[in-house]
Amino acid sequence: MLRRLQTLLQRKFKILLFFLLLLALLMHMALDLALPAAPSSCSCTPKAANPLGLLPSGPLVSVQKKLSLRILQDFSGSNGSLEKASLPVSGSLPAGGGSKTVLRDGDFKHRWAGVKSAWTGRSKMAALFEHPLYKIPIPELVKKDKLFSVNPKEKFTLKNSGSDEWVSSSKAKMVLPTGETPYDTYPTWLRFHIGINRYELYSRQDPITPTLLEELATQKIIGSVQKPGGTQLKLIMTFPNFGEALFKPMKQTRDQETSADFFYFSDFERHNAEIAAFHLDRILDFRRIPPVSGRLVNITKEVRDITTDKKLARTFFISPASNVCFFGECSYYCSTEHALCGKPDQLEGSMAALLPDKELAKRHSWRSPWRRSYHKSKKAEWELNQNYCAQVRKTPPYDSGSRLLDLIDMTVLDFLMGNMDRHHYETFEKFGNDTFLLHLDNGRGFGRHSHDEMSILAPLQQCCSIKKSTFLRLQLLATEPYRLSDVMRESLASDHLSPVLSEPHLEALDRRLQRVLDMVRVCMAKGGQKEVLVDDMGKLRKGIWQHQETRSKQA
Repeated sequence: MLRRLQTLLQRKFKILLFFLLLLALLMHMALDLALPAAPSSCSCTPKAANPLGLLPSGPLVSVQKKLSLRILQDFSGSNGSLEKASLPVSGSLPAGGGSKTVLRDGDFKHRWAGVKSAWTGRSKMAALFEHPLYKIPIPELVKKDKLFSVNPKEKFTLKNSGSDEWVSSSKAKMVLPTGETPYDTYPTWLRFHIGINRYELYSRQDPITPTLLEELATQKIIGSVQKPGGTQLKLIMTFPNFGEALFKPMKQTRDQETSADFFYFSDFERHNAEIAAFHLDRILDFRRIPPVSGRLVNITKEVRDITTDKKLARTFFISPASNVCFFGECSYYCSTEHALCGKPDQLEGSMAALLPDKELAKRHSWRSPWRRSYHKSKKAEWELNQNYCAQVRKTPPYDSGSRLLDLIDMTVLDFLMGNMDRHHYETFEKFGNDTFLLHLDNGRGFGRHSHDEMSILAPLQQCCSIKKSTFLRLQLLATEPYRLSDVMRESLASDHLSPVLSEPHLEALDRRLQRVLDMVRVCMAKGGQKEVLVDDMGKLRKGIWQHQETRSKQA
């Protein structure tokens, strides 16, 4: 009897519990339906409507917005946007514990293709070149300040016979039937040569430079021979308009850093370093490196099949991977083990515009006072004597004019790109000692982004002198609106082999720039600003500017 009563009570309790749960569910549904239609019981004055007609944002709305944004981000990853959005604005890879990936050079472009730079939407480079520091005029040119004296009536043309001769006619009229002047008939490389003067290789706003860069990257190649001399392989490329370029093939991928065990004199010469050096030189407003452009060369059709260099032709072979390879003849890395191979015959390289032939415009080669020993164990005198600069200041041509300051400019350029291989430099003989230094052969720059070689700055550290204009521009490039890495990234983006430098190299530019500025500030703390910063901004009464004033008065 007790068991039956207990079972009956359990059943009734379960039924009662079921009805209670059902009632709670019905009440919950009724409230959900009734609340949206119920009039507001608040008698307060309603807030002004949102201008866009949106509901006021509350905690719930904020959560919904964040959730929607997250969902959009998740779906955007299907086309690569997620990877791009995950990178910082500066374009550098996020620091973290992820595994490092070794990339082939073909993968490099894809890796950095989505990097968003800080100058997106606004050109920092254009703003930089509009700054007053980049508008300081050079002295007025007289005849002696120009590398070439050109007859404006000379016309450049080619014979129709197919002999490809350059015919110049002094009988040509000032205005041709086409409406062009004889100067307009000159090929771009010739106009570049004509524009060289005592103070610069090309002007800041020179319209010829962009055209020349494009021609270096795209013009048909009709001849390829090996450049004699030198430690590593270089080719001279010839174009249909008689222009020539120096081709340096790719030996290292962009993300590959030079080993710390390499001596500076046995390092590879990098094609992208030549390209980046030209852009950096222009951004620093030196304009002492001939235009350089990147190019993808078909080494079968544009080298092997057209070369007249038998020694070069004999070094071509097909690799086990069925790629076309060659190695040429040189002091370093010209062997089967260090062959240059295409994919299967496409090979990157730098194309540098050649300067006028030395028979037309002689150049003087100067041994750098701060030349390294180029020995595995010996050190140069400047490495042992901290007062070495006092000796240099007494030695011509560093005892007058701007030669020492120009050499320190070159030192800053070399330090920023990590180039330790500056044993000589050149000048045009026509201009004597009062002219700029040519910053040639920069292939050993941009090798180690993780190391700053402070010994490159020895001339600046020991002499504690720098042009005021150079220092002010360096200061400007250290500010956010004109940050050096951003301007370089933008400038290099125009090259056909873009991206030319990896992000670590661009970041190293900003770091090294600060080191240069710190060194100058240390010098100013020791000797005073007037002693360290030499005024060269148009009012300097000594050296090159003084000589120019004398020539102008005589003219």
